Amino acid sequence: MVALSERLETVWSEGSGLAAWIGTVDHKRIGMRYLYTGFAFFALAGLEAGMLRTQLSQPDLRILDPDLYNQLFSMHGVTMMFLFATPVLSGFGNYIVPLMIGARDMAFPRLNAFGYWVFVAAGIFLTSSFLVGAAPNDGWFNYVPLASKEFTPTRNIDFYAIGIVFIGISTTVGAINFIVTILKLRTPGMTLNRIPIFVWGELAFALTVIFAIPPLTVANVFLELDRRFGFHFFDAAGGGDPVLWQHLFWIFGHPEVYLVVLPALGLVSAIIPTFSRRPMIGYSFIVLAELFIFVISFGVWVHHMFSVGLPTIALGFISAASFVVVIPSGTQIFAWLATMMAGRVVLKTPMLFVLGFLVLFVIGGLSGAMFSAVPFDQATTDSYFVVAHLHYVLAGGAMFPMFAGLYYWGPKMLGRMLDEHLGRISFGLMFVGFNVAFFPMHFAGLLGQPRRVYTYPAGLGWDVYNLLSTIGTFVLGIGILVTFVNWFRSRASGALSGDDPWRGETLEWSTTSPPPGCNFETVPTVRSREPVWDQSELRGTPQPPELGGRPLAGGHVTLSTDVVDARPEAIVHMPHASPWPFFLTLTMLVLAYGVLAGSWELTVAGVAGAYACVMGWLWPRGETQET
Repeated sequence: MVALSERLETVWSEGSGLAAWIGTVDHKRIGMRYLYTGFAFFALAGLEAGMLRTQLSQPDLRILDPDLYNQLFSMHGVTMMFLFATPVLSGFGNYIVPLMIGARDMAFPRLNAFGYWVFVAAGIFLTSSFLVGAAPNDGWFNYVPLASKEFTPTRNIDFYAIGIVFIGISTTVGAINFIVTILKLRTPGMTLNRIPIFVWGELAFALTVIFAIPPLTVANVFLELDRRFGFHFFDAAGGGDPVLWQHLFWIFGHPEVYLVVLPALGLVSAIIPTFSRRPMIGYSFIVLAELFIFVISFGVWVHHMFSVGLPTIALGFISAASFVVVIPSGTQIFAWLATMMAGRVVLKTPMLFVLGFLVLFVIGGLSGAMFSAVPFDQATTDSYFVVAHLHYVLAGGAMFPMFAGLYYWGPKMLGRMLDEHLGRISFGLMFVGFNVAFFPMHFAGLLGQPRRVYTYPAGLGWDVYNLLSTIGTFVLGIGILVTFVNWFRSRASGALSGDDPWRGETLEWSTTSPPPGCNFETVPTVRSREPVWDQSELRGTPQPPELGGRPLAGGHVTLSTDVVDARPEAIVHMPHASPWPFFLTLTMLVLAYGVLAGSWELTVAGVAGAYACVMGWLWPRGETQET
């Protein structure tokens, strides 16, 4: 086994240095980059939120001018939705999914690297708008005609439209990679009914992306054509329809809510069995619930348009669908509670964040059901009640599972334990701060405070609620900072974790911490839904060949299996590290700035450079797989 380990390390190691850093295709390194980059944008969004809440902490303040407030407000939403939530969940998926399913990498490693670099480029492009004082300023959903050239003639909205197209490319190639990886690279024996629930969540997330991103991309292409070349897709005077933007945006926008929540729900389902010391109750119902949420999410987009003036019969159908989507969410909650009640709960930091998530998600879900009723929705549209609901569902529903994931899988990623005492302090500050920040917004909204408000006069009854929200925001920020300190401190000097510090049941706990370049010395064969609990040969040592382990030491290869029963079908040759995804992204960034500036020279240079990079990427070099 020592000789096998050394041989695999030689084949799968990417080395160090600048070339290896640029060209890496290792899913673990890419997953960590998604996490670090996503949380860096999270910190930026937090700074924006702190400035917004400071401006609103008292009536009639003038800390920010209206234009800067609009830019910060819009970029806070864009950053949280597009540059934090989705990428961080993709980071967990990139790192954990191949380990959970017993694969040695993602199906398309270079495409995986390309998706990450495009995400970084999109973040740089959007954030660079602050340098010229032209950040997006019409809200994160960018309604026309406000976003048209007539009302926003500056480049603020051009940054938005081009940047979102970039993000769409990144997210879509990542989703394709997840789908193929999960369906075709599962380890032998991992039939459909043995796939871990977290992997099902990532699959539902990827399927949602495939159908949700194209309408958003089309909407932004249409908008840029309207603004740059005088088209009339959203111009009523020219035969267009501004409501078309709302339809296209919310056909993406409401599935986006579940797109973010689905992997988070799967993450919760990964943690609860480990800390309840028993298998998950209702596995099949939870999986069906995740897939049902994916399907029904595309039937509720008008939920956001009840006040637009659409036909009443259409509102009735969408209202009914909005109520129905509560059922699969409730199914999962009851399954989690049943699992905890039937087991022996261990209250470590990951479990505390999961319990906090359950409270916040139920509160957000209840207010969401209230919005399903057309009269209530029309009465509270564009009020702070909506802001409160949005943050409970998205921030509470995704952020708390993300932090649970950091504490749960941190030992696997770092090889060191995070400090439990600091983790509990972080959870306490975050949970209290979150509720103090966002629960008062319900009352401010019911008292008539509109969202996107820049300032407000005294005497309207909003003062105390805004002050509480501002205080809670800073407490929440301190709690988040404690976890960041904990992470980097533990990475440098934390206690060694061992391979399986939590006594988990899924395959990632059967390999070393951190995992080797090949993930597994022998690709395992599983015979259970909880293989590490049920197969003693998987604990601490590679599965021997006589029990089903496959060394696959003949090259840079992994195993392909069939979709349903995970029977071995082929040995797949995987590509090695390559700089071409990085260089292709650079040329695309030049192209984006060329389109933004209206410079045909830059645009042509970007197109020519991209063509050259694609040729370099695909040029045969004796390898059997180039993506």
